Amino acid sequence: ILGVRDIHADHAASHIGKAQGIVTCLRATPYHCTRRKVFLPMDICMLHGVSQEDFIRGKQEKNVRDVIYDIASQAHIHLQHVR
Repeated sequence: ILGVRDIHADHAASHIGKAQGIVTCLRATPYHCTRRKVFLPMDICMLHGVSQEDFIRGKQEKNVRDVIYDIASQAHIHLQHVR
């Protein structure tokens, strides 16, 4: 966008975009749940024994928090790649 032609800058921007997308999805989860929609990766939910209905009902149990933590950790990994 600024005329920068550097493969390393492109790589960093890619990871920043991925991290931002993950965080945006997590931040929007309560809003989407009020509309009975869940846009979180089901493989991670299944790994922790969490259903879409658990999010829609607003459960705050440890396994639900673990799903959020695992997804947020992916965003953190992308930020570490940028550094």
